[in-house]
Amino acid sequence: MNIKLIRMWSGEDVIADLVEQKEDSIVVVNPIVAVPTGQQGQIGFAPWSPLLKAKGVELEITNDYVVYISETQPEVETEYQNMFSVIQSPNKKLIV
Repeated sequence: MNIKLIRMWSGEDVIADLVEQKEDSIVVVNPIVAVPTGQQGQIGFAPWSPLLKAKGVELEITNDYVVYISETQPEVETEYQNMFSVIQSPNKKLIV
């Protein structure tokens, strides 16, 4: 997975698996967007395009709508991997 934070001109912070960067567009799969929860300082995730047919559908986005592409915070990347990976990674806690 090549998980990236994609800032859109609309102001949305989209987290997605970046499949390909073309000269005039990007291709992503499984895009999600951060949404505030009812608790102070907490965020949750929702599908960026909730009407897509299924997970894993490739979306091509023209670069005209992209402000920047960057790395995500490690916690966000771990949560994304847990949501979309076939293999679930355990929490990084030691057994004592």
